[in-house]
Amino acid sequence: MSGFQSFDDPAGDDDHPARLSALRARMAAEGLDAFIVPRADAHQGEYVADADARLAWLTGFTGSAGFAIVTADQAGVFIDGRYRVQVKSQIDLAHFTPVPWPETKPSNWLRDALPSGGKAGFDPWLHTRKEIEAMAKGLAETGIELTALDENPVDAIWSDRPAPPVGAARAHDEALAGESAALKRKRLAETLREEGQRAAFLSLPDSISWLLNIRGTDVPKNPVVQSFAILSDTGHVTLFADPEKFDNKLRAQLGNEVTILPPQDLAAALRDLDGPVRIDPATAPEAGFRLLEQAGTRISPAPDPAILPKARKNPAELQGMRAAHLRDGVAMTRLLAWLHAQDPASLTEIDVVRKLEALRRDEGIIDISFDTISGAGPNGAIVHYRVTESSNRRLAAGEMLLIDSGGQYVDGTTDITRTIPLGQPPEEAIAPYTAVLRGMIAISQARFPKGVAGAHIDSLARQFLWAKGLDYDHGTGHGVGAALCVHEGPARISRVSDLPLESGMILSNEPGYYREDAFGIRIENLIAVTKAESEPNRDMLGFETLTLCPIDTRPIDLSALSRDEAEWLDAYHARVRRELSPLLDNEARDWLHRATTPVS
Repeated sequence: MSGFQSFDDPAGDDDHPARLSALRARMAAEGLDAFIVPRADAHQGEYVADADARLAWLTGFTGSAGFAIVTADQAGVFIDGRYRVQVKSQIDLAHFTPVPWPETKPSNWLRDALPSGGKAGFDPWLHTRKEIEAMAKGLAETGIELTALDENPVDAIWSDRPAPPVGAARAHDEALAGESAALKRKRLAETLREEGQRAAFLSLPDSISWLLNIRGTDVPKNPVVQSFAILSDTGHVTLFADPEKFDNKLRAQLGNEVTILPPQDLAAALRDLDGPVRIDPATAPEAGFRLLEQAGTRISPAPDPAILPKARKNPAELQGMRAAHLRDGVAMTRLLAWLHAQDPASLTEIDVVRKLEALRRDEGIIDISFDTISGAGPNGAIVHYRVTESSNRRLAAGEMLLIDSGGQYVDGTTDITRTIPLGQPPEEAIAPYTAVLRGMIAISQARFPKGVAGAHIDSLARQFLWAKGLDYDHGTGHGVGAALCVHEGPARISRVSDLPLESGMILSNEPGYYREDAFGIRIENLIAVTKAESEPNRDMLGFETLTLCPIDTRPIDLSALSRDEAEWLDAYHARVRRELSPLLDNEARDWLHRATTPVS
C-alpha cells in the first residue's frame, strides 16, 4: 500500500445512530433544542485532523464541506452540489436526512424545525463571525436563540477522540519562497500601520505558514503548521502552536521576532491586546471576536492581511510551480501510457491510484495534494468520489474513467484532471466531453481587463454546455497555493466570486459534466494570471497554462471545434510533447507522440 491514500471506508462503522442518540441525550441535559456540527475545525481548513473530524464521526459523511444540524427528532446533513450523490451512500438515511445547501439556509431549516423560544447551540471556535451573523439575521424575530457553548457536546460524548496532531514543522527554502519571512512580516506590519491597526489575529494555517516560510505535517495533503498567530504592527509574530513541532534549527531561523507559545495561551493573549485589532469575519472563529469584545478591545474587521499577498505569486513561486508541473506531467503521462497498454478488465480504480502514486514518488512527491479521484463509469459521476475497498470498481471497456489528482512537491502544488475512454468512447459522452473541452479552452484563451472577477468569466466555461441544456454543480476554478494548500482562497472562477483577478494568482480551470449512474467528465489544467498584450494605456490580463499532460482526443467531436479551438489544442499538445519528451523513456515517449497527433 502506498502510504499516501487510505482506501479504508471513512468513518466506516455502524455506530452513527448510537452516537446521534448520545448527542441528543447530551443536548437535552444542557437544555439545547438543536446543535450545529460543522465540517470545519477552528482554522476553517479543507482537511481536518482526526481529532477535529466531528461531522464524519457523527454522521459518516466525509465530504470536504457541509454541516449537520441535530434536533430531538431530526438530523439534517447539509451538502452542496458536489456531494448530492456521495452523501446518500455514506449516511444512514433512516436517521440522517440530506439537505440541499446553500439552497436551504440553516436559519430557514431551524425556523421550521424549532418552535419560538427554541435554543440552538454552537461551538464558537468552529464557526466564523460571518456565519454566525448570517444565521442570527435569518433567525431574527423568530424567538429562536443562538447560544455559544463553552464545551462542544460532540467532544463530550466522543470518548476515544484522537489527540491533536503534533507534526514536525520545517523551513520552506527562501529561494522557493522568493522573499524572506522578515520582509513579509515587515510588509504586512506596514499595512497594519497604514490602516491604523495595532495587531492582526491570524487563524488560517496557510497564511501563517506563508508568512513565516514554514511548512508542516499536521494534516494530510496540506503542508501547513496548524497554528494561530498575532502579528504586531512592529512586525513581531506570536505563534500559538505546540512547541514540540519546532526544533532548535527552525527556532533559530525564525529568530527573536517570532515567539512560540502553546495554543492554550491564545485566549489570554487576545484579551491583553491593545486595539484596534484586525480580524477577518470571513475566516476567523467567532470565539476570537468574543474574546476581544469581552476585553473591551477595539476591533477592526478586515480580511486576513496575508490572504491577498499569498495569492499573488512572485516570480520564484511561479517558477517553482512550473518546475513541479513539469515533473508531475512526467508522472501523469507515464500513467496514461501505462493505462493505454492495459486490458481495462485487469484493473480496478484502486490499482490506478496506486500506480499514479508510485509514478509521482519517482518524481519526488512529498504527499498527494488531495485524495485521488479515480472514478470509473457511474463512480465518475460522483464529483468528489473517494474510492474505498468497498466502492472499488473494476474497469470495463466502453466506460469513461475520470482521474482527478495532484501532488505536493517541495517547490509546488499540482492539481490535474483527465477523463479517459476505456476503448471506444460511449456515444452519449462525446457531445458533453466536447462541450467541456471547449469551455476549458475558452478560459485558457481568455483576455480581460484588470478589475474582471471570476464571476465575469465563469460563463465562458459553461456556454457550450448551456447551449445543450447541460451544466455542472461546482465552481469552474479554485485558487491554488504555491507548495501550500491545493484549494486556496480568495481567488476563484465562480458565479459568486466578485474578487478581481490579479497577476500571479494561480487557479484551476476545470469545467465538467456528470450524468448520474452513467459517467463523469472533467478536464482540468492549472493556470496563472499573467499580463497580456494590449493597446497603450490599457492593462489586460490573460492566463498561462501550467499543467503539462495530453488531453484525450478520442471522445472529441472534431466537427464541433472551431479552427481557433483546434489550433489551441494542437499548440498545447506540441508544447507538452516538446517539454516532456526528453524526460520520458522510449515507450512513454512513443505513446505521447501518438496521443498528441494534431487534430487540425
